[in-house]
Amino acid sequence: MIIVTGTLHARPDSIEEVLRLSREHVARSRAEPGCVQHGVSLDADDPLLLVFFERWADRAAIDAHLKLPASRGFGKSVAGLVDRRPELALYEAAELPLS
Repeated sequence: MIIVTGTLHARPDSIEEVLRLSREHVARSRAEPGCVQHGVSLDADDPLLLVFFERWADRAAIDAHLKLPASRGFGKSVAGLVDRRPELALYEAAELPLS
């Protein structure tokens, strides 16, 4: 399982557009093969900070997602709407049994 976390910090004048683009990206991503979970939320303390959390079946699935023109287009679309460098991190994870 691959876990992806990311953040975007929108400018005050662009938050609605960043939210719109992010929701479209999430909906599109959820339909991709290997996508287990994909979501975006607003930070409780900073209403301009969007937090992404994703789970992918394997590395091949996330690699394919990142290569899609729509995924690359999302990154390009939000690049001019944020006031900080976007953050993205990938983690390899294994589910542990509950004891």
